[in-house]
Amino acid sequence: MTDTTSIKHPAPLTSGDFTAAEEPFALFAEWFAEAVKSEPNDPNAMALATVDADGLPDVRMVLMKGYDADGFVFYSHIASQKGRELAANPKAALLFHWKSLRRQVRIRGSVTPVTDEEADAYFATRPKQAQIGAWASKQSQPLESRFAFEQAIAKFAAKYVIGEVPRPPGWSGWRITPQRFEFWHDRPYRLHDRIEFRRDAPSQAWSKLRLYP
Repeated sequence: MTDTTSIKHPAPLTSGDFTAAEEPFALFAEWFAEAVKSEPNDPNAMALATVDADGLPDVRMVLMKGYDADGFVFYSHIASQKGRELAANPKAALLFHWKSLRRQVRIRGSVTPVTDEEADAYFATRPKQAQIGAWASKQSQPLESRFAFEQAIAKFAAKYVIGEVPRPPGWSGWRITPQRFEFWHDRPYRLHDRIEFRRDAPSQAWSKLRLYP
């Protein structure tokens, strides 16, 4: 088969022509359900990009802990690097990369804190050791030694050896409300499929356009 033939008759998509979708959240739900079945580790892992006070980009992997029509939620320490950057500039970008499916989803939008009730409810579902770790960690702050961290863990493990572990006051979550979605699907010879959904406010309808690869 020649290159020209492959362009005229491209390989089929794995689950229909996703570029016909008219609404991004439903398409994300379909892709995420497939990723849950195919990804060996953490299909809910996403890169979170922020910027610091000097406008220097910062990126790290976090775990999505929920999503709906209002946005995508993750949790961490408020005083962490990401927490400080989001407080100063409440905008962010997300990237899901599902290598097993050869797909990516990019999301950009505004960021708001979750409610205390939401943070409490999620924190209560975490394993007890993870709850204790949230108390022991001063995330993103200098740590003199691993032993000092282990001592802090032991301290809070003893404090909360009996009963429920409350949510630390410096631990909460954020919700990214999308203004842009981009769905990317790998195709042979880098002839990928890309579609973008846009809206400037949650009350607006989504517009869609197809992008060159």
